[in-house]
Amino acid sequence: MTTLIQFLASRKIRHDYGSYDKKRDAGQTTPADIIRYDDILYGTDTRFKKWQLLDVYRPKTAVESDGTLKKLPVIISVHGGAWVYGDKSKYQFYCMRLAQRGFAVINFSYRLAPEAKFPSSVEDTEAVFQWACSNAERYGFDTNNFFAVGDSAGGHLLALYTDAITNKAFGKQFDFIKDKAMTLRGLALNCGKYTLDDTEPKFRLLRSGYLPHKGTPEEIQILDAAAHVTGDFPPAFIMTCEGDFLKDQATLMKKALDAAGVKNELHCYGNAEQPLWHVFHCDPKLSEAVICNDEECNFFHSLIE
Repeated sequence: MTTLIQFLASRKIRHDYGSYDKKRDAGQTTPADIIRYDDILYGTDTRFKKWQLLDVYRPKTAVESDGTLKKLPVIISVHGGAWVYGDKSKYQFYCMRLAQRGFAVINFSYRLAPEAKFPSSVEDTEAVFQWACSNAERYGFDTNNFFAVGDSAGGHLLALYTDAITNKAFGKQFDFIKDKAMTLRGLALNCGKYTLDDTEPKFRLLRSGYLPHKGTPEEIQILDAAAHVTGDFPPAFIMTCEGDFLKDQATLMKKALDAAGVKNELHCYGNAEQPLWHVFHCDPKLSEAVICNDEECNFFHSLIE
């Protein structure tokens, strides 16, 4: 049950984050070289139909001579927002810039807390991967070369989902995850949050709204994305920056990947004299964001088979 204080906390975050994102995206439009397919329903929860929608973005030039879509490597974007905020509209311009770098990009909304509790967001992520596999021919997806990006809480969700599909013992807790005819080649984990054991009051409140039992030791252990990494986790580009309040989390995730023998790179942008900010990479007008997104996509291109 959602309490009044959980509702008010999520409402404030949605207002504050939304005001910033609105300013960031002011004046941006769909690039002329991108074709987009919008508002595709991927889920079955009739209570939250507006949250179970996705868009697909592709370069307009990626078409065969007979008019069929060329198969492109795929990036699935998992948005951030403290588990309570965000949707695909806030990520459309960032995702279309990724598509310009030679990818088909899937940008989706998922069910948010406190209205929808864990594991609903993991269920939605799985549903999007299933949808992508089922619709690969229609939208020109190369299922042999799937990639994914996630930032902040989306980085946590993406890392946890990847744990579930690569760590068989851990994945047994998510019986809705099925085998899929696709290969996840690599991830970009951007300014991510990978553990949920904080004691800070604001975070504890967010956690209590996200988790069915408000954050028991068992729930916190399950949601420790770094703790469930195995050697089958795909190569990862871990990103943070000077000025990111979750900067220490990047080192934590790198240590887990290193211990498991997983190929990874840790990149920190900005410096003490010119710090950036949490999820700076989502602003396509920012020169540091262009560099970061170029390097992430180059990392993905290096993994394509």
